[in-house]
Amino acid sequence: MATKIRLQRGGRKARPIYSIVVADARAKRDGRFIEKLGTYNPNTNPATIDLNFDSALSWVMKGAQPTDTARAILSYRGVMMKKHLLEGVRKGALTEEQAEAKFEAWTNEKESKIQNKVESLASADAKAKSERLAAESEANKARAAAIAAANAPVEEAPAEEAVAEAEEATEEVPAEEAVAEAEEATEEVPAEEAVAEAEEATEEAPAEEAVAEAEEAAEEAPAEEAVAEAEEAAEEAPAEEAVAEAEEATEEVVAEAEEATAEESAE
Repeated sequence: MATKIRLQRGGRKARPIYSIVVADARAKRDGRFIEKLGTYNPNTNPATIDLNFDSALSWVMKGAQPTDTARAILSYRGVMMKKHLLEGVRKGALTEEQAEAKFEAWTNEKESKIQNKVESLASADAKAKSERLAAESEANKARAAAIAAANAPVEEAPAEEAVAEAEEATEEVPAEEAVAEAEEATEEVPAEEAVAEAEEATEEAPAEEAVAEAEEAAEEAPAEEAVAEAEEAAEEAPAEEAVAEAEEATEEVVAEAEEATAEESAE
C-alpha cells in the first residue's frame, strides 16, 4: 500500500488550518488517514507548525512520499535533513556522533534565523503602530483647531482688508492732489499768457497809435501828459484794465486834438 504524507484542510472560510497526516494514496483529501503527525497554521507570520518529529522521521524512513507542501514543512522542521544524515551513517560516510553534531549545528542556525525574523516582524509592527498613533494625534489636533476656528467670533474688519483700504486711500490722495495741481497749473498758465499778450498788445498798438495821433494833432503839454499817463496806465494796470484805460486815453487825446484844431481854425 502506497502511503503519502499530505495536508487535510480544516478551519473556516478564508482562514484554513491544515492537519499533517499519513494516509493511503487512494483516499480522499479529507477522508480517512492512518496517523496524524501535526498541524500547520498559515494564518500567522511566521506560520505556526506543530509536528511530531520522531513519527514524521519514522514514516519518511519507511518510504512514505510527502506532497510538495508537506515536503517543504518537513524540510523547514529538519526532518529531511535528519533523513539525509541517517542515510550517510547507514552508508558509512559519517558516524552517528558526526551526524548528531551536524544536525545540532543546523538546528541552532535555523532557530536563530526564525528568532531574528520574529523580532524583525515585531519591531516593524511596533514602528507601524507608533506611526499610526502619531498620525492619529496630528489628525485630532488639526480637527480640534478647525472646530475652534469655526466657533471663534468673526472679526468686523480683517487685518488684510484694512491694509488694502489704507493702501487704496494713500494711492487716491496723491492722485487727487496731482489732479488739483495740474488744474491750477493749467489755470495759471493761460492767465499769465493772456496777461503777457495783453501787455504786449497794449504796449505796441494803442500806445503807438496814441503817440502818433498826439504828435500829429498838437505838440502841447496836455497832449503829451495824456500820452505819458496812458503809457504809464498801460504798463502798470493788468491786461484788461490796461486795454480799457488805453482806449479811453486815446479817445480823450483824439477829442482834445479835435478841439485844438477847431480852436486854431476859429482863430
